[in-house]
Amino acid sequence: MNVLTKRVLHFPVTKIIIGIVVPFSLFVLIQNFVLKPFFYSITQDKNIANPIIHCISFIVLLAAYYYLFRLYDKREITELSLKYLPKEMFGGFFFGFFTLSLVIFILYLLGHYQAISISTANYPFKFFTVLIFAAIVEDLFHRGLIVRVCEEWLGTHLTLVIAMLVELQHIYNPNANLFSLFLDLVWGFTMAMMFIYTKRIWLPFFFHLGWNFSQPFYGSNLTGLSDMGSIIQSTFNGPELLTGGVFGIENSIFTAIFLLMIGIVLYYLTKKEGKIIKGKLFKG
Repeated sequence: MNVLTKRVLHFPVTKIIIGIVVPFSLFVLIQNFVLKPFFYSITQDKNIANPIIHCISFIVLLAAYYYLFRLYDKREITELSLKYLPKEMFGGFFFGFFTLSLVIFILYLLGHYQAISISTANYPFKFFTVLIFAAIVEDLFHRGLIVRVCEEWLGTHLTLVIAMLVELQHIYNPNANLFSLFLDLVWGFTMAMMFIYTKRIWLPFFFHLGWNFSQPFYGSNLTGLSDMGSIIQSTFNGPELLTGGVFGIENSIFTAIFLLMIGIVLYYLTKKEGKIIKGKLFKG
């Protein structure tokens, strides 16, 4: 391999493109030409087949990413390290769930939220496996790949700007508005800080999972989607700025404030512990 080819292959933008295309393409091929034909031939009940397919797809995507970068970078894949997995798994999920639970509690005190009944009948397991897979796709590629590569290349501060801008893709979610655009920026900042502080995807991934699960749990729409089931059947009333309106409680001003506070605390801890990176591009 000549010097020019090596430089092109290891240029950060090239690495990001390859890091997305290869694992995702492999996942699509295996899911559509192996997993779906196999499991749909065993059972025609997609409520049984799809959760299994989602869980295996989760493993396939992680394995594809892991072995690609073991070969590509010839390094330990520390962003997938399992060393602190239990702590980051339970802590992340609880923290994500608790943050929106706090929003619900405030809305309840203000008289803007009322629980009517509780039932799991409206929340099949397949919905949760969809959340698992959707979260890992975003956190693996946005945090584990884009934030990781950009921080090493451009440094922490420019990477935070990029991480925030990447999240603007969510503006195409149903019922998105100007406030959800602001929330996307805050989400990008805070989730990037979770990765930057730990250098692993698990804290942002499980926070993301707890965050997304809590919304249908309390009977809210999920980032504008109204068809993700519910566990607590409830009603929301009051100003859209407080309740999030049809977008869901994720779009509440309380949610944005708590999320931003988490990001700021993580930034403070990162700076205090000397984890802010200057980046190769700006080093002499």
